[in-house]
Amino acid sequence: MPSTPTPWWQPSAHQDRRPFLIGRNRLMTALRGFFTAEDFTEVDTSILQISPGNEAHLHAFTTDLIEADLSVRRLYLHTSPEFACKKLLAAGEERLFTFAKVFRNRERTGTHSPEFTMLEWYRSGEPYQKLMDDCARLLALAAETGGLKRFLYRGVETDPFAEPERLSVAEAFERFAGIDLLATLDRDGASDRDALADAAVRSSLRVAADDTWSDIYSGVLVQKIEPQLGLGRATILHDYPSVEAALARRTADDPRVSERFELYACGVELANAFGELTDADEQRRRFQAEMDEKERVYGERYPIDEDFLAALAIMPEASGIALGFDRLAMLATGASRIDQVIWTPVAESK
Repeated sequence: MPSTPTPWWQPSAHQDRRPFLIGRNRLMTALRGFFTAEDFTEVDTSILQISPGNEAHLHAFTTDLIEADLSVRRLYLHTSPEFACKKLLAAGEERLFTFAKVFRNRERTGTHSPEFTMLEWYRSGEPYQKLMDDCARLLALAAETGGLKRFLYRGVETDPFAEPERLSVAEAFERFAGIDLLATLDRDGASDRDALADAAVRSSLRVAADDTWSDIYSGVLVQKIEPQLGLGRATILHDYPSVEAALARRTADDPRVSERFELYACGVELANAFGELTDADEQRRRFQAEMDEKERVYGERYPIDEDFLAALAIMPEASGIALGFDRLAMLATGASRIDQVIWTPVAESK
């Protein structure tokens, strides 16, 4: 029979984990200092939300709110503080950040926890390229705080002091998979499923008959591209196809792609950023399309937060980013699993 893992609260287990946890605390303090020096305001967002987020492949935890009159209302634990942060931008905040506990179902691996900490920050009136600069500085700060000259994870190294490579998604598909991704999108951003399927097969990838364009795209990204990112130095993968950037505005020079980037180090995705979409009508259409896809694949959908769309209509131009704080703490402390840098991990099933 397999041995039962030692509970995290056993003194012997805690002593093994404690150096990583203290390192986590130091990193959080250092990051707070960074944002304070940059004139950001720290905010605290509520966890209970009308909608947990409207991305097709994110899965939420649900709960019931019982009112004083005993009526019951369905609420969700948020998968990101994004909606609340954007409401604060609409309210007049210009630079804000938050360390938020967030919750995602169906996710538990060495780099995923069902409950984890998201560091999000937003810059009103500033381009999303500024967030790329922030990421480079934060990687260096994390390494300095941990007393490291390099990040090492599962045998893969990243120099956190080197300028990150900025690589477009289209360039990555061409370089690592030999696929002309933009040729499978028309000028309005609509996708050609068969064209991408043919290209993927030529790149030795399996394609199922019922795979959509997005399914094939994700398969190429996971199998061919992500393992090549953040090797030697960090990678900023930018200009995502508009069909894969539901909360981002389209780029000014090519409507096929949008202002979205992700940050990778040691092959690990650390952050996801947007030049924020502020067209409420377009956002509603995108949310509805995402929820239609969720219902098609998983047989469920989440409500749309009408309050969020109303706030979006008066929100100023802004850029925003969500960084997995626990993952950065793993790299900064040399931890090999995410539970090593979480003070009280969610209990494993027995």
